[in-house]
Amino acid sequence: MKLLSIAIPSYNSEAYMKKCIESLLPGGEDVEIIIVDDGSTDRTGAIADEYEMMYPNIVRAIHQENGGHGAAVNTGLEHASGLYFKVVDSDDWVKESAYRQILQTLREFAGGNTVLDMLISNFVYEKEGAKKNRVMRYHHALPKDKIFTWNEVRHFHKGQYILMHSVIYRTKLLWECGLKLPEHLFYVDNLFVFEPLPYVRTMYYLDVNFYRYYIGREGQSVNEQVMLSRIDQQIRVNKMMLDYLVEKKAEVSRQRKMRTYMVNYLEIITVISSILLIRSATEESLEKKKELWKTIKQKDRLLYIRLRYGILGNSMNLPGKGGRKISVEGYKLCQRFFHFN
Repeated sequence: MKLLSIAIPSYNSEAYMKKCIESLLPGGEDVEIIIVDDGSTDRTGAIADEYEMMYPNIVRAIHQENGGHGAAVNTGLEHASGLYFKVVDSDDWVKESAYRQILQTLREFAGGNTVLDMLISNFVYEKEGAKKNRVMRYHHALPKDKIFTWNEVRHFHKGQYILMHSVIYRTKLLWECGLKLPEHLFYVDNLFVFEPLPYVRTMYYLDVNFYRYYIGREGQSVNEQVMLSRIDQQIRVNKMMLDYLVEKKAEVSRQRKMRTYMVNYLEIITVISSILLIRSATEESLEKKKELWKTIKQKDRLLYIRLRYGILGNSMNLPGKGGRKISVEGYKLCQRFFHFN
């Protein structure tokens, strides 16, 4: 059995995927690199095959019909033989020194008496044109260099959450919780770091800048104009997160700090949906925003009150054109502060 399986969802990635793969090869034969060619029409599949031929004990190339990011992650998980599982997108890469520390930490838990469900590390926003790259760290919210549970988790800042870039899961945990991401849908990475949480009992935070998250490629899913064009997909993921939290309410409520974290994460996703709908500035988009909040109210009234009448919920529901203008200005301020989109 391998120590770590790394899935690389790849679609028309010939221009940048080699940098990603090369950054992962220093893991050696402890690591299994699963390149999932998701129906690419360029040389992505050929490049994947070339790396499999060069590194047959490390790299596996899998080819499938196009199903989107979620389908590629699902395929990687289905074929994973590693004790732990990580997703690295084909336009991102990892830092070697931090990578080695990650692997050493995983080795210490492999086969030991303590089961590690989730390892968390930092990621760096590699933003095109930025003079200084922002690092997402968790040292104020999570205990460092020790195994811990939800009871020991401290407060997360607004806008700071554990993203796909931050996590490595125990592979069997993902199998046991039945994680299966929807196909042909963007923004499913939010489900990847949301749905497994009720099954996570033990965590470890390594304060290293491991993952390099590239932002700035034309057509990237987090580009604001692209997000506006895919707003219906954002809303679908938003509602799936809502449904999951409502469905797992009894289970989630047993862990107060986990529930607080999951509610706060749903809140920020709902705020993003709301502000994008406001920025669309059409009657149809404003109706969709009303419908989203109405759905939350129908699904869980107490959750609705928590989301709607918090600071963020209030700021997204100010009345009239003037209120919407204030909401947008607040959003722009957050953009400058948090460096997203």
